[in-house]
Amino acid sequence: MPSIISIIGIILLIIVLAAVLSSIKVVNTGNVYIVERFGQYHRTLEPGWHFTIPFADFVRRKISTKQQILDIEPQSVITKDNVKISIDNVIFYKILNSKDAVYNIEDYTSGIVYSTITNMRNIVGDMTLDEVLSGRDKINLKLLQIIDEITDAYGIKILSVEIKNIMPPNEIQMAMEKQMKAERDKRATILQAEGQKQSEIERAEGEKRAVILQAEAEKEANIRRAEGLRESQLLEAEGKARAIEIIANAEAEAINRVNKAILESGTNETVIALKQVEALIEMAKSPANKLILPNETVSSLGSIAAIAEMLKKEK
Repeated sequence: MPSIISIIGIILLIIVLAAVLSSIKVVNTGNVYIVERFGQYHRTLEPGWHFTIPFADFVRRKISTKQQILDIEPQSVITKDNVKISIDNVIFYKILNSKDAVYNIEDYTSGIVYSTITNMRNIVGDMTLDEVLSGRDKINLKLLQIIDEITDAYGIKILSVEIKNIMPPNEIQMAMEKQMKAERDKRATILQAEGQKQSEIERAEGEKRAVILQAEAEKEANIRRAEGLRESQLLEAEGKARAIEIIANAEAEAINRVNKAILESGTNETVIALKQVEALIEMAKSPANKLILPNETVSSLGSIAAIAEMLKKEK
């Protein structure tokens, strides 16, 4: 009997220890636990250590509070111009209220997926193919607003909605490729024409500039040539004037020396008159000299000439 009691005690001890251990809940960072007591929501366990009542408290679901990604499979959508295309999306979301995500909807991921697909078909159905291809941002924004409003009841925040890919039919793709090639060829032709036009303009501008520079150079050369000619003429005139001045100074010096010699030798008036006549004759020989004589001098030239003739005869 004692052995049976001890065995039962050990079993009870193990059960108690197991219950105690099971009552300790460790919640990791980035997660929360939804705990029910006797089948009803009791509390939400945040990250850390928590104690629960064995056999009374039950962890209904483990919820991640981190940002999550939901990849939606490609879906067939018909555009406004009756083109069937395939679109796939990526949803970025985060659970803000774990209780609502568990109790307000059976499967919140399915709710997000179906809401996205339905509203995407409605949005794309009101757009043409060209608008769809060029309006991804517009579609993403509309989907984000609509889905975020729907998921507010689930305690979920939609962070972003992105279109991964838009796949039109093969024939549409071939037509688009041809159109793109035509557009590229058109742009290349336009760029080539614009480049040639710009080249012609720059060449014309260069030729115009060259003509202007040549005309300015010729003008400058003519100005310098005229200035050089004028300078040469001035120098020539100054040289001639200087020569005349030197000759006149020399002749004046000669006359002064003759007069000085006459004064020193005491020559009579007849000789002086003769010397004056000879000096006048020498001065008159130079084409650069001009003699201006008073009337008295001219009237007395005859007398001086007669005296000179008499002197020659006596000699």
